[in-house]
Amino acid sequence: MRLSSLLILFVTFATAALLSLVAASLSADLIEETSSTAVERELAENNMDWAEVYAEGLQIFLAGVAPTEADRFRAVSAASRIVDASRVIDNMQVPATAAIAPPRFSVEILRNDAGISLIGLIPKNANRTQIINDLKEASGAQDVADFLETADYATPAGWRPAVRFALGALEELPRAKISVEAGRVDVTAMADSAEARAALEHDLMRRAPKTVEVNLAISAPRPVITPFTLRFVLNEDGARFDACSADTEAAQARILKAARAAGMEAESECVIGLGVPSTRWAQAVEASLAGLAELGGGTLTISDADVTLTALQGTGQSLFDKVAAETEAALPEAFALLAILPPAPQQDDDASRAQEFTATLSPEGLLQLRGRLPNEIARDTTESYARARFSSDTVHMATRLDETLPRTWPFRVMAGLDALSLLHNGVLQITPEAVSVSGNTGSTEANARIAQLLADKLSQTDHFAINVTYVEALDPLAGIPTAEECMANIQALQNETKIAFEPGKGTLDASADPIIDELAQQLEACPDLRIEIQGHTDSQGRESMNQALSQTRAQAVLTALQDRRVLTSGFVAVGHGESQPIADNGTEAGREANRRIEFVRILPEGTETVEAAEAEGEAKDAEGVETTPSEAASEAATEAATEAAPEATSEETTDQTTEESEVEGQPEAAAEAPSTENAAQNDGEETEEQ
Repeated sequence: MRLSSLLILFVTFATAALLSLVAASLSADLIEETSSTAVERELAENNMDWAEVYAEGLQIFLAGVAPTEADRFRAVSAASRIVDASRVIDNMQVPATAAIAPPRFSVEILRNDAGISLIGLIPKNANRTQIINDLKEASGAQDVADFLETADYATPAGWRPAVRFALGALEELPRAKISVEAGRVDVTAMADSAEARAALEHDLMRRAPKTVEVNLAISAPRPVITPFTLRFVLNEDGARFDACSADTEAAQARILKAARAAGMEAESECVIGLGVPSTRWAQAVEASLAGLAELGGGTLTISDADVTLTALQGTGQSLFDKVAAETEAALPEAFALLAILPPAPQQDDDASRAQEFTATLSPEGLLQLRGRLPNEIARDTTESYARARFSSDTVHMATRLDETLPRTWPFRVMAGLDALSLLHNGVLQITPEAVSVSGNTGSTEANARIAQLLADKLSQTDHFAINVTYVEALDPLAGIPTAEECMANIQALQNETKIAFEPGKGTLDASADPIIDELAQQLEACPDLRIEIQGHTDSQGRESMNQALSQTRAQAVLTALQDRRVLTSGFVAVGHGESQPIADNGTEAGREANRRIEFVRILPEGTETVEAAEAEGEAKDAEGVETTPSEAASEAATEAATEAAPEATSEETTDQTTEESEVEGQPEAAAEAPSTENAAQNDGEETEEQ
């Protein structure tokens, strides 16, 4: 009985325990499902479908691959809004990110009268100290404000040639901002004048490495134009500006539009400057050009506020009066019009033909003055003025006195001589009716300057004509050859004649003087050219002797150019010996071709082989020293030449002895070394081939 009661009690407790376990399991499953469903819903609402959710008891596990670390954090935060954050287990992954890209290296170099500032980010191995020292040397400044930062990344291709060009450019730019990037240099600077700006732009573009993009923004202060002049000619040859001035870009556009309406077809531009007599200058020009076009031809000269409208001979009086009245009414206040209708031509008599003054300037600079002057004072004044203007040794005076000349004759002569001095060669002709200047010039601004000068110095009633031709060959800037043209000219000279040396020596033969003279003349026109003068030999003889001989001969050519006053600061002499043949050394013709002197342009670092130059530059930067490839070659060649000098001297003596024996038909002993015999033949042929 007692056993039965215990069994019932045990079964009851067991059943209760089992029911509790089942209830607990069902409750846990319900909690897990409810939690995971709620978290999944929250993630879906936040567009995080990539996340996977599963629950184990009270813990919520998040899995999957998050696009970014930020998305991963947002998923954990979303789950924590549904369940307690302590219950959220983060098993999510983030894909591996790519390596961080190197930064964009750039430097801003600012220079003004106060000094130089450096701002930017440079590679760690860019030799910061060397850059600052180069800046001090180029500018002469003692203090350089250094605000540079460095980053430990590889130097990008094109960085070094860009920095080198920027440092060289800064030497010529006292006020500038230079922005440097790998393979690109932007220059913003100010020049003293338009001519200085053109010269700077030409020089910088010539020196720019081919691998560097150079952008120039060089400005010049607007010139002060005195007098503010415009001259427009309309005749049977067409319409053109002899001079055009404007105060603004907008005024220039209006003036050119009015000129095209008057018949001008060629492209032209106006000088924009200071000194305009009225802000309504463009309106005055438009009204005057419209009047000239209505007349059908003539000249328009505006000097400050004085407007001179000269019609063609034969223009009808009624049309002339109508146009003059309309133009005068259309001119803005402060402008005054003088309208001139030339009288009909009359038959000249001998007296009128004799009243003429002519000045002729030859291309060689000789000035001849002929014709009539009013009195002795005028003649002495004219001669003195001409000698002061052109040179006392080049003026030839052959004038006569004529007291019937107009009173303004001396002033016309002086103004005409001033105009003639602006030409390379030309003719000044003065008659009672007009002043005429014609000739050739190398300046694109000569026409405008002559018109401005005559308009200022002649009276408003004096008529003048200008017929000046721009000749590019006379332009000193246009005539400067490029580096490529210089090298082509040098190569052409080498193709015609080889440089000869004395047999077995590094001394130039007398026959080499003409080609050295021509080379010097070519190189004088290319002062910025950097050249490696290379000496080469054939393979006969010992290598050390050939190396020393080639170095000596290259140096001899360099010395000969220095004796002819050629600027050789950018030249280096390098002997390559027999290491760079261009033909087969097994034949006589090949050996002759290999014995040579070459002129090779030293290109800016990074121009030909960027990778090699960059690798070498990094190695030099690590040591804090920069050496160009040509300098390294030169040092090696000089070292080899020094070591081989005694040997070469002995070898040359033996060579000359052998050569003499062969000429006399007495062969050397059979025991003589073959290399010595070949060296003798090589040296004996040098005069013929070099």
